[in-house]
Order: sequence, then C-alpha cells, then structure tokens
Amino acid sequence: MEIEALIRPDLAALEPYTPIVPFEALSARLGLPVERIIKLDANENPYGPAPGVREALARYPFYAIYPDPDQTELRAAISGYIGQPTERIICGNGSDEIIDLLMRLFVAPGEAVVEAPPTFGMYSFNTGVVGGRLVQVPRDEAFGVDVEAIAAAVEASRAKLIFLPSPNNPDGSLLPRAAVERLLELPAVLVVDEAYAEFSGQSVADLVGQAPNLVVLRTFSKWAGLAGLRIGYGLVPEPIIRHLWKIKPPYNINMAAHVAALASLAAVDELLANVRRIIAERERVFAALAAMPQVRVYPSAANFLLVRLRNGDGRAVKQALEQRGILIRHYNKPGLQDCIRISIGTPTHNDALLEALSDLLQN
Repeated sequence: MEIEALIRPDLAALEPYTPIVPFEALSARLGLPVERIIKLDANENPYGPAPGVREALARYPFYAIYPDPDQTELRAAISGYIGQPTERIICGNGSDEIIDLLMRLFVAPGEAVVEAPPTFGMYSFNTGVVGGRLVQVPRDEAFGVDVEAIAAAVEASRAKLIFLPSPNNPDGSLLPRAAVERLLELPAVLVVDEAYAEFSGQSVADLVGQAPNLVVLRTFSKWAGLAGLRIGYGLVPEPIIRHLWKIKPPYNINMAAHVAALASLAAVDELLANVRRIIAERERVFAALAAMPQVRVYPSAANFLLVRLRNGDGRAVKQALEQRGILIRHYNKPGLQDCIRISIGTPTHNDALLEALSDLLQN
C-alpha cells in the first residue's frame, strides 16, 4: 500500500516551515563549544528569564499533576499586566498556537487569508495547513502597508482573516493606529501580532472589545526571555473567544511555562529594565551600521534590525559570519535575498558582530 496516497494532497505538497537550528546542533556542526557561539538569529532575549523564574520552577511541587485547562491564575495575572479582562484572554503554546486556533476556527479549505509580505512566516504556513488560500498584498520599499490595497483584497477575496504584525518581522516597522481603525471597518477579523510590543512602546490592545473583529497576540518569548518554554496569549473579543475555547486543547500549557509566566509577571520592572537595555543597544547598533557605506539599515521598533547589503549576497554573509561563530538570519524570499536580520544581543555580542561584519564587507 502506498501510504503517501492517503495523505491530503495539499499537505503532501506543503513547504515546511524553516526553524532556527538549536545550540547543540550548531555547536556540533561548527566544531565550536556553545559558549563560543554568538546567537543573533532568532530574536531571543540575551538576558534570559528573571532570576525569580528559575527559583519558582525549582519550588513548584506538582509537575506530576495535569495543569489547569483554563489557566485561571495566569490569565488573571495577564489581565493585571495588559489591562484587559480575563474573559478576553486565552493562553497558547506560544502565540503560534493562537494563530493555529484562529485559522482552524475561521478558515475552511479554499477560503482566503490576507497578509502583507515580507512578514512572519507562520501566517502563510498555517494557511497552508488548514487548506486556506493565501492572498498577499506586498509592502512598499520601506515595508509600509498599503491599507487600501489590503481593504480591496479583503473585499475581492472575501477573506475572513487579516494578519499584520506590529512591529513587523523581519524589518521592525509599526502598523499605524489609524490603519488598524480603517481595517476594522472591513467584514473580516484583523489579527495584530504584537510579539515585540514591549520594545516598541505602542499597542492597540486597548481596542480589543471595542471592535468585535480585533484580535491582538502577545508572547512571553521576547520581553520575558521565555522562548524555550513556549507561552503566549491572545486578547480576543467575547464573540470570538467563546468559540476558541471549544477547540483549544485542554492541557496546552505545561506547568513549567505557567509557573515561569507567573514569575515573570511578578518581575515586570526587572524584565522591562532589560528591554530598555536592548532598546539602547538597538539604537547604538543601528548608528554603527548606518555609518557603514556598504549597507542600508532599516529603522526598527523591535529587538532586531534588518540590513540590506548594497552589493552583496545575504546568504554568503550569513555563512561567513557563521564560520566565525556568529549567527544571524537570512531569508530566501523575494526582495530579501540581499538582506540579513540581526537580533540585538549583549553589548559584547553586538561589538563582535559589528567588528566581524565590517571586516567582511571591507575585505
């Protein structure tokens, strides 16, 4: 029997998502010890979790017991942090899971989802998983969104979902509040992905509930340094969230992530101090890159910078830096082949990156 003949043809043909390679595999591949690797390729927080997180994880006694399927205590703590009632908060195994749940809820096979590339790859990936039809409205040269073109695409395709991050990944640009308000006039659900909101100081979380068709996604991966524990949440108006609860797996948040997120919310001031350090480093690295004639660096409101090489191949630069133990991101996508994305690390890591990049570009 040909097992592959039983697989959904659309999934058999689906292009897999390309994840970041973990430390251990990179260490083996490069022949370098982990401590020699400077990892600036996945927008992770170089300062890691708050010290209280490790202490809380060590103290928690009930790992053998199934977790609360409703994440009641965590949602109450998030409510105090974000300013939305617990009734509009749902937790996910990373905000990626909320993206998946929204797709499952709204998109039947063949129905349209609108995005504005270049952008976060999970929107197109999950559209393919549910058998949806991706409608792309490209950004301009400065990565701005054409709001009226998106509106026209939604009307023409009868799309039910629009995904727009703010700040956008990979360039760090913000979605203006006026654009959000305009798009909320459409007969579709607008999902604003605010994974990097703590680095931008801007949010439309306050609009959730005022409009029945706005969903805002947040995560603990970036500002709180919990990327490895996979914990995120969605701010969702009542007409939508009651249906999301029907399809959310009951034990989707493991207790380690639950405990770590609670401890992070108890250490907000400490963690936001790290966010301010990263922002200061972002501006310092931006200025240093802007002084290099061989590149163009784009303004960013996130914890990373997109850099366009004026006469270079982004993949070649990525590989050359990798041989020096410095990891950055390159995209094999239209319009980005000559670009690299650099996550902001510690001052020491950033200095090493700037020195190595300057050397490569000059030689």
